[in-house]
Amino acid sequence: MTHYNTALRSYTAKRVEEIESADIIVGIPCFNNEKTIEHVVQMVSHGLADHYKDKRSVIMIADGGSTDDTREVSKEFEIKPWQEKIISIYRGPGGKGTALRSVFEAAQRLKVKACAVVDSDLRSITPDWVKFLLSPVLEKGYQFVSPVYMRHKYDGTITNNIVYNLTRALYGKRVRQPIGGDFAFSRDVASYYADQDVWETDVARYGIDIWMTTSAITRNFKICQSNLGVKIHDAKDPGQHLGPMFRQVLWTIFSLMEKNEEYWKQIKASEPLEVFGYEGAVEPEPVRVNLDGMIEHFKTGFDQFSVLWKDIFSAECFAEIEKTFSMGSSNFHISTEAWIRIVYELAATFHAWKVNRNKLLDLMTPLYYARVASFVRQSWDMTSLEAEGLVEEQATKFEDDKEYLLKVWEDKYRKAALIR
Repeated sequence: MTHYNTALRSYTAKRVEEIESADIIVGIPCFNNEKTIEHVVQMVSHGLADHYKDKRSVIMIADGGSTDDTREVSKEFEIKPWQEKIISIYRGPGGKGTALRSVFEAAQRLKVKACAVVDSDLRSITPDWVKFLLSPVLEKGYQFVSPVYMRHKYDGTITNNIVYNLTRALYGKRVRQPIGGDFAFSRDVASYYADQDVWETDVARYGIDIWMTTSAITRNFKICQSNLGVKIHDAKDPGQHLGPMFRQVLWTIFSLMEKNEEYWKQIKASEPLEVFGYEGAVEPEPVRVNLDGMIEHFKTGFDQFSVLWKDIFSAECFAEIEKTFSMGSSNFHISTEAWIRIVYELAATFHAWKVNRNKLLDLMTPLYYARVASFVRQSWDMTSLEAEGLVEEQATKFEDDKEYLLKVWEDKYRKAALIR
């Protein structure tokens, strides 16, 4: 495996050298986004012109070798004459994380005061996003800004059912969108990220967002959130598209739990973070979900994996899974309490197993579909704002049941050590 000591190709490094220094860099990681990239570049350029005209700004397109016209479209779009644009193909394993690594390195070399990154498939980005993300860093001394959005209740199911809950329960900070994709941070944080040796792991792919957020918390950087308003992007039906992303995010979360064990074991409750940005509420456009398809995924998974599930999970958890299997789609449900214990037992199993960890994440996928299907049924007649109440309720329960995690974390590890 080639070890890449930089994500910047020589022509990109040269271009950075020519620019010499800047106050702000906005990175846009992309891959085959020719339909949306122009709008994103345009909004970023307008935002920088409207709010930071007196600052030297760079827009960096970090492309994964798109086979469509993403780079051409980015090249052709005219930004303001006083702004700089870098269009690059990064070096390293293909994935969003490597794209951001190249942005971190450019931020470091240009000695910027602040760096923002935004996704390339955004349709709801406005020029104000630039200000909402950057101003806490430039004007208020924050080092890491995480986004808050109004998202449709069925968009962000990995966040709502796993990532938000675990981040909050483990690390004690109520970061609502730990894998939101649109962040801002100071140069010292960008340098910290660039210098870490994680670029051959899932962090180089979809694991990047949760790694950035968790690192910001555990390194005690000064963190806040910024409300960006409504998020509309190329949302994916959770029943069809989330396989690799789900596994990479979960792998990264569980690996970080091991790395930061001493930190999160000390945390008892959680605290809210200061929120800046947009004030107001909009109902986002709907995200279609295939409820029967998700239930089908779960039932197929049960046929395939139930023997292994019985082996991995506690008798109580397995009984709940079995009960859910016998339900039809009209009354399909897996309780929040059972779901929390499934997630905690899975994290503990990952910690105890040193081999076949990928297999373990495959075992988790059908259970995740069961939980999402359950959430969809429960929130069917709710607005996205009302469904947010369910998400909060679940997150509080994850926190309340943290003792259970501490117990199974030790128990499973001890048992595995005896077998070894």
